[in-house]
Formats: sequence, structure tokens, C-alpha cells
Amino acid sequence: MATLIVNFVLLSALRTKFWEYSLTTTAHERESMKRLGIVVFVVLAIAGCGTTNNYLAEKRQTVEYYRIFDIKTTASRQTVAKAASNGMGRNVSNAQEASPIPSSAEVPDKPGRFKLVNPFEGSKFAALAGGAGSLGVRMTTCDGAVWTSKAVRRVSGSNNLDLTACIFQYKDGYHLDLYAVFTKQEGGLFQVSRDMANAMVGTPEEWTEKTFLDTVRSIRAATGADIALLEAQPELSGTPWLDGMDTFPQRK
Repeated sequence: MATLIVNFVLLSALRTKFWEYSLTTTAHERESMKRLGIVVFVVLAIAGCGTTNNYLAEKRQTVEYYRIFDIKTTASRQTVAKAASNGMGRNVSNAQEASPIPSSAEVPDKPGRFKLVNPFEGSKFAALAGGAGSLGVRMTTCDGAVWTSKAVRRVSGSNNLDLTACIFQYKDGYHLDLYAVFTKQEGGLFQVSRDMANAMVGTPEEWTEKTFLDTVRSIRAATGADIALLEAQPELSGTPWLDGMDTFPQRK
């Protein structure tokens, strides 16, 4: 029965999608259709075998990403902050940004670092919220940063994503700290439509990675800075921040 439902939903969605794209000829649309075709093949294979129950099982997964880049440049903090804002703005439209006044006229020898804190630490609520399968209640702080940005992305029935960026100035340049956490829903009858949507516009992982990289690529383009990746989770292969804006990286 589950197999019949999956196939019915899939074929109905396919008929609509192929009709919408039947007259398109651009490279982007052809690539989207190719990705959609791959998803269709995989879903049909799953629907016809013993893994259907696992595919239909509803799950919620919380994923964390972070990157710390060292940016060696003599550019002003205003220039670096504007470039970071422009890069992030390619992917988000609702960012809340701030440029705090430095607490001292002296530039520190070492850069700061973002922190994850639990505002309810030690309370009963924190104990309940931090159970198995959960990261608990955590907030990102950027104490000492010369620029901060927070953005939210909500996709109904699919994923919720929160992203934070911090720029810390120090004597040799800046550190760009990037952190993202998202909760995505998987499985159930709507997974077929999620897979199709991801094939067309990208997964939350791809969107997070592109937002991170566009931010640092924009800084490099505006300042000519020497940029190195210091920390990453998950790890990156190569140096994708040296590539063009619309280039997607490969993860290890």
C-alpha cells in the first residue's frame, strides 16, 4: 500500500513538473531537470524495494556547520564588513546586522572567537531540553566582534535554519567566524516533494555552504586579502573560497 501511495504522489508531481518545463531550454533549467531525473530514479527504486518503510519514517535531524577564516588585509573594518554583508545578501534577504563600536582604540593581538552558550544553563529547563537527540538550547555570541549578522531561513514542512556571522579584528587582519544550525524534516509522504524541491533549488546543506562561501569570496574580491581556513565542520576539500561566486564546493 505504501508503495502505491509513493508512486501515485510521485507520478502526479512528475506530470506537473514536466509540463512546466517542457518548453524550457536554458542551461540552468536543463541542469535542474537532470537533478530531478536522478531523484525520480532513486525514489522509484526505493518505492519498489524493502526500504520503503525506512524512507517513509518521519525524522527530525539537527545539523551544525561552522567555519573560521583568517583574513590577512589592511582594509578598514568598514570595507570588510560591507563586503561580508554583500556576500551574505546574495543568499538571504532578512539579515539583522550590527557594527558595534570597539571597546578600545587598540587593536588586539589575537582575534576573538564565537561562542555557543546556554542561557538556561543549570536550570531544570536546560536539563529537559538537552535530552538525547537534541543539541539543547544554545545561543551564538560574538563578544568583541566589529561586525555581526544573523539570518533566518524557514521552509515550511522542510527545514529551519539560523545563521550567524562575526568579524573579529586583530593586528594582522580579521577572523570571519560563520555558524549555522538547521533542523530538517525527513521521511513521510511529503519526502517525495522535498526531494524534488531539493533537486531544483538545493538542499539546506548546499544553501548553507554557498552562503558561507559567498560571504568570504565577497571579502576577498573587495580587499584582495590572503584568506586561509582555520577550522571547519564538516571539512572542506580544496580551497573553494578562491573560486567564483556560483561555484559549489565538494565536501569530504
